[in-house]
Amino acid sequence: MLNWFSLSLAALAGAAMAVQGTLNAALGKVVGIWESTLIVHLIGTVTVLIIIIAGGIGFGNLAKLTQAPWYAYVGGLLNVVIIYAVVRVIPQIGVGNATTAIIAAQIITALMIDNLGLFGMRKYVFHYTDIVGILLLAIGTRILLN
Repeated sequence: MLNWFSLSLAALAGAAMAVQGTLNAALGKVVGIWESTLIVHLIGTVTVLIIIIAGGIGFGNLAKLTQAPWYAYVGGLLNVVIIYAVVRVIPQIGVGNATTAIIAAQIITALMIDNLGLFGMRKYVFHYTDIVGILLLAIGTRILLN
């Protein structure tokens, strides 16, 4: 059974990514790619800090930092790669083309992570329908990128 709230939240994240990439690219045109990447991270850091303080969440869980596997921290580095790449390519190839390439790569990578159970994630069996979906995605991507 699908969890509609979770799917809706994921869809919201997808829409937010397309808008965020566009806004980051607009900022990058004015202040530069690396500078906009820094600004976006600073604004995000301040926002999370406000949520933690205003929400009364506290910082107690930070004591568990050493319990996370080393690779869990690579996400911070990947965040820089993502924002830099989006700011760099959207002005050159457009929001639609960039988002198409991003989504295609996300789905293929996500299916590999699911199938292999990487990074401590639950392993999901790869079905023939996944291959059909990837083929249709590839065809749709090719059509959109023309």
